[in-house]
Amino acid sequence: MAQVRVGISGWRYPPWRGVFYPKGLVQRRELEYAAERMSSIEINGSFYSLQRPERYRSWAEQTPDDFVLAVKGGRFITHMKKLGDVETPLANFLASGVLALGPKLGPVLWQLPPTLGFDAERLTAFFDLLPRTTSAAADLAGAHDAKVADDQALTRADADRPVRHALEVRHDSFRAPEAAALLREHDVALVVADTAGKWPYLEEVTADFVYVRLHGAEELYASGYTDEALDDWAARLAAWRDDGLDCYVYFDNDMKVHAPFDAMGLIERLEAG
Repeated sequence: MAQVRVGISGWRYPPWRGVFYPKGLVQRRELEYAAERMSSIEINGSFYSLQRPERYRSWAEQTPDDFVLAVKGGRFITHMKKLGDVETPLANFLASGVLALGPKLGPVLWQLPPTLGFDAERLTAFFDLLPRTTSAAADLAGAHDAKVADDQALTRADADRPVRHALEVRHDSFRAPEAAALLREHDVALVVADTAGKWPYLEEVTADFVYVRLHGAEELYASGYTDEALDDWAARLAAWRDDGLDCYVYFDNDMKVHAPFDAMGLIERLEAG
């Protein structure tokens, strides 16, 4: 049966302390606290820099048994290299410890910069590189270079599991039907991104799952979601789930501490049916 998993994008935000996180809660227990109230969290530190296997392993250990952690792909691949000539950077990213999440590894999110438009040839080359199983990811991780030291690299998977990929786009050229068709051909989910109207809102289903990022309905990263808006999202997600699509939803409206409360509000609505 398809599932809807709801959570937040990242969890370490100083303004949340004393508001969402109780006063006195030590920082090292913030992930544990958030994970007890949600069903998934998006790791975003991996976007900014390569992590280490022990960090991924620790994050997995701090979350419940049935929890899922999505992983945001590195900006070196998406923003600096712009998806071109990225086989080694992709190997480095995978070798940095992603596989240490084991059965808790969720989809890998690739967020494109607003300046990168639709280029079928570039995207096809990138999609062809993406591993679709943890065994394939381990094989590619073995091609890492010196940016990931051999004694810090994880190039083995504990089991062979599917790996899903999602693409968040921010350029109007992705409105073209050819863009969704290409993602569908490669079984890559086109992210449904609510960005307060700043970037394209696209709702095409292009894979066997749906990936949603809620950055704020009225003010990017800042505004919360009203009861009516959460009702609407719950209905949409339930419809996708009933169509057999797993759904992953992450609130990224973190500036004014709306994200965790909006996530819990959405979870309540989905559980209420």
